[in-house]
Amino acid sequence: MSSQMPVGDKATGAGARITLRARVALVSMRLVAWLSRSTGRGAGSIIGGRVALVISPGLIGALARGLEIAVVSGTNGKTTTTRLLVEALGGTDEVATSPAGSNMHAGIVTALGRRTRFSRAVLEVDEGYLPQIIAELDPAVVVLLNLSRDQLDRVGEVRMIANRWREALGHSSGAVVANADDPLVVYAASSAARVYWVGMGNPWRLDAYHCPNCDGRIVYDKDRWSCTCGFARPARIPEVRGDELVLEDGSRVRLDTQLPGAFNRSNLGAAAIAARCFGIAPAEAVEKMSRVHEVSGRFARVRIGRSEARLLLAKNPAGWSSLLELARDDDVAVLIAINARIADGFDPSWLFDVPFEQLRTRRVIACGERRFDLAVRLRHAGVDHAVGAVEAIDSLRGIDAPMIDVIANY
Repeated sequence: MSSQMPVGDKATGAGARITLRARVALVSMRLVAWLSRSTGRGAGSIIGGRVALVISPGLIGALARGLEIAVVSGTNGKTTTTRLLVEALGGTDEVATSPAGSNMHAGIVTALGRRTRFSRAVLEVDEGYLPQIIAELDPAVVVLLNLSRDQLDRVGEVRMIANRWREALGHSSGAVVANADDPLVVYAASSAARVYWVGMGNPWRLDAYHCPNCDGRIVYDKDRWSCTCGFARPARIPEVRGDELVLEDGSRVRLDTQLPGAFNRSNLGAAAIAARCFGIAPAEAVEKMSRVHEVSGRFARVRIGRSEARLLLAKNPAGWSSLLELARDDDVAVLIAINARIADGFDPSWLFDVPFEQLRTRRVIACGERRFDLAVRLRHAGVDHAVGAVEAIDSLRGIDAPMIDVIANY
């Protein structure tokens, strides 16, 4: 395959002519968003987008006309990978995107309608909405990160999502950059006409034991997987190995990043291969992406008393498992905040799928509205912990630890 992997000859220029109705929708969107910000009710990206779509239901397609679009989807890592790819393609001054990570129709129309001088857009897309967005936008590049269980009262079972992805990608004309280490992603992406695999690693395997191709058993052997039906991990592909991206020809690109964890190096590798689809060499893309040190508050660091606190976000067992690796490897105290609202999922039983046993040697404070549910789970895991109110952050000020990880769900 060509190292450049061009996205095609799609005409650029997001300033394509749109109807009067669409223009009224855009003006209304900006006015409603401004009112939302002015009254302290939020950034306005969602409510503004909803109003615009009521006025002009076809607005997304109209705004997308003439743009080179990349969409990023998966259960975990969407917001970070989107931010990295935006930086690789020139930053927010040159690429339309949603900095807040609004990833459904309302947020996407806001991202596309905020500025009209861009020729490219990188959009985070909720995994459940990806088939619709592919049909509406016909993106030049689709980046698929992973699939694992999420809030089951909001999101469908992962095999259902993989099947919907597979059907949608079979009708897509764009390139697909897909995680070769997730069997569900490989199954979904295999229907696409052009797939560029990347080995991103997949330490969470509890949602991919059964083969999506034949319902047999997936066998994992170190960093490979296969099924007796012949369904197996693609070979001879770019792979993230430690802190390097090893390309097909054996050349290596060092994954310099200010973002913590192996999972973020994997996100960086996926974004580098996606940038290559736009004609940007992986080394150049990584150099640009190395400037990113936080993403919508994720991974930001603040001072609390004598310690430095690192702010982390997780929303499902796979995400929590990756973040707990950070807490286990560093000499840190840990504050865990759990709520159970609409964005979090009302059912916190997923706590028993998170390997909190990794925190047995750490100082842990449980807080949030569902802190007692969390405390029960920590007790079963044998983790010594204290239970605090939502304001438990104050109790961290006297902790003598070089680092405090504050891990919360939405």
